[in-house]
Amino acid sequence: MPKPLNSLSYPSFREAFLFWLKLGFISFGGPVGQIAIMHNFVVTQKKWISEGRFLHALNYCMLLPGPEAQQLATYIGWLLHGTRGGLVAGILFVLPSVFFLLGLSILYVVYGTIPWVYALFYGLKPAVIAIIVVALVKIAHKSLLGPLYYAIAICSFICIFFLIISFPYLILIAILIAWICQRWFPYLLKSYQDEIHLDIEEDQYLINQNTTPTVTSFRVKHFLSQALTGIFLWGLPMIILYYTSEDFPFYWQIAVFFTKAALITFGGAYAVLPYVAQITVEQFHWLSGNQMIDGLALGETTPGPLIMVLSFVGFLAGYNHSDGSLLTATNGLVLTTYYTFLPCFLFILIGAPLVEKTRQNPKVKSMLALVTAAVVGVILNLTLTFSQSVIFPEGFKISVINWFALGWAILSFVVLSKKLLGMISWIGISALAGLVLYLSGLIR
Repeated sequence: MPKPLNSLSYPSFREAFLFWLKLGFISFGGPVGQIAIMHNFVVTQKKWISEGRFLHALNYCMLLPGPEAQQLATYIGWLLHGTRGGLVAGILFVLPSVFFLLGLSILYVVYGTIPWVYALFYGLKPAVIAIIVVALVKIAHKSLLGPLYYAIAICSFICIFFLIISFPYLILIAILIAWICQRWFPYLLKSYQDEIHLDIEEDQYLINQNTTPTVTSFRVKHFLSQALTGIFLWGLPMIILYYTSEDFPFYWQIAVFFTKAALITFGGAYAVLPYVAQITVEQFHWLSGNQMIDGLALGETTPGPLIMVLSFVGFLAGYNHSDGSLLTATNGLVLTTYYTFLPCFLFILIGAPLVEKTRQNPKVKSMLALVTAAVVGVILNLTLTFSQSVIFPEGFKISVINWFALGWAILSFVVLSKKLLGMISWIGISALAGLVLYLSGLIR
């Protein structure tokens, strides 16, 4: 029988609400920084959840498509206060960045052609390239665990860069290879061992390895109810727009595409951006390649998960579709955000009780490890694609190379990889560098 929760003071819903609200405004620094903030508060300071349970939740979230930090916040909120706790934690993690990004997007389309605004982005773009390269190095270091993983990453890059094979197919191929290796060549897969040694007694925490809060119990009726609620929530905006909007086919396209994108976002935003760029720029013609990079820069300057860049894509899709209507653009941003994050909530609120019941599954972890290796090749493709637009604006020609962009990208990589300055500080410096170039007359 599970032990009851210990005698530590259980956090009130209001106390937890205030923390999730604060987190939404300070969650800069990408998933690593966001997870570190959560860990410092809920584990180290408040002792709401133990190290082991925190890492268990994190492992599950990292196996899912979607932003792991946002899903981790939802998971912890659910552990503490059930469904309403998960909803509040997940929504407040995203909501501030929605308002920030909406304001920045409006400024972008209204003043984006003004020279000084262009100058700010002129400095930001090479810094964004460096941020992507730093992410690529970190992910490669953690995920390329042996010869098979390197081979998967290289083949993934070749498939998406030269053969133009879509990202979802690469995921399916990686999963198939993992299944074959598990069945016939298990020695090719690196075994995962938990090397974490916990020095503090679990009983010092409210929710620990020895406790099972009632919210975590799995019930078939509850599972089916949550699944049906998810289907209803997906369809409700479409039903309303079908009867109230003349642009329903456009909104339907947004709902379907960004739901699909949310379901294949393994490896974080950097992994899904090439797929999104490929479809929205080349097929739907919602925005240009340079606007896609600008959206990534905007996403880096706001709190919240980087996947919020998709909301910028939705904003520009609505803006360009309607010949400059800010209302349609705002609708596009809101719908994109809604359909990007709805699956994230469903994965946690529906799947977490099952995960709490099963805890660890080595086969699933080894399978997702190969998927992550494939993601490395995809991110390399993203790096080259963005680098070409910024450093080689007219193709890979030395005669037309943007030497400032190349030099600033290299300097940015050194600063960020050596942690000489924080990412947000360097983004600000990069924007100011572009502005200085403009004021000095070096760019127009």
